[in-house]
Amino acid sequence: MSAGTAGSALLRQVLGRWLIPLIGGMAFLFLLVPIAYVFAFSFNDAGRTNLTWRGFTLDNWRNPCGAPAVCESLANSLQIGATATVLATILGTAIAIGLVRYRFRFNATANMLIFLPLATPEVVLGASLLAQFLNVGAELGMGTIIIAHTMFCISFVVVTVKARVASLDPQLEQAAADLYATPFQAFWRVTFPLLLPGIVAAALLAFAISFDDFIITNFNSGSADTFPKFVYVAATRGIPAQANVIGSAMFIIALLIVIGGQILAARRAKLLAAL
Repeated sequence: MSAGTAGSALLRQVLGRWLIPLIGGMAFLFLLVPIAYVFAFSFNDAGRTNLTWRGFTLDNWRNPCGAPAVCESLANSLQIGATATVLATILGTAIAIGLVRYRFRFNATANMLIFLPLATPEVVLGASLLAQFLNVGAELGMGTIIIAHTMFCISFVVVTVKARVASLDPQLEQAAADLYATPFQAFWRVTFPLLLPGIVAAALLAFAISFDDFIITNFNSGSADTFPKFVYVAATRGIPAQANVIGSAMFIIALLIVIGGQILAARRAKLLAAL
C-alpha cells in the first residue's frame, strides 16, 4: 500500500470516527438550545416579564392558565389542529390512493398541483386565501382557519401516505378478492391495516404543522386567537412563563409519542423476527 493510499484511509477513518460525529453532536446541541431555554424559563418566577431570570418556582407548572388568555388560545389551537387533521387525513389518504392506484387523464397535473402548496411561500398562501374569503363574504374566524389549515395540510398527508401506498403489493388485494372479499372488505381488512402506520404519521405531521402555523393563521383568523398568535403578541413584552410551560409540555408529549412509536416498532420487528 502506497503512502498516499494509507494517508487517505487514515483520513477517512478519522473523519468517520471523530469529526463527523462531533459535528453532528454540535448541530444536535445547537437545535436543543432554544428548547432548553423554553424549558428552563418555564420555572422562572417571572412576574410581569419573562425576559430575565428572577428565581426558581413551580407555580407556573401548578397553574399553567395563570396568564390571561393563554389557555383559551391553546384550546383554540387544539380544536383547529384536531379538526384540520381529521379532514386533511381523510381527504389526503383518498387522494393518495387515487393517484397511486388509478390512472386518469389529468393524473400528472394532479400530482403537480398537490406539490404546489408545499413550494408556495406561506405569505402567498395566506394572502390568497384571505382574498378568496373576502370575495365570497366569509366571516374570518375559527371556520376560515380550519379551512385554510385543511387546505395546506392535505399536501403533506398526500405525500406521506402516497409513499406508503406505492410500497404496497396490489396482489394482496387481488388475493382478498379471490377469497370472495368485497372491495370494501379488501380495503378495510387488508389495505387499511397496511396503510395505518403511514396514515398515523401523516396525521401527526398535519397536526404539528397546523398547531404551529402562524403566518396563514394571522391572515385568516380575524379576531380569533391561537397559541402561536398569542406568543407572537406577548413576545413584545416578554412571553409569559405559562406559555413556556405549555410549550415544554407539548415538546414532552411529542417526545413520548416518538419514543413510544419506536418501542412499538422495535417490539413488532422482534416478534416478526421470532416467527
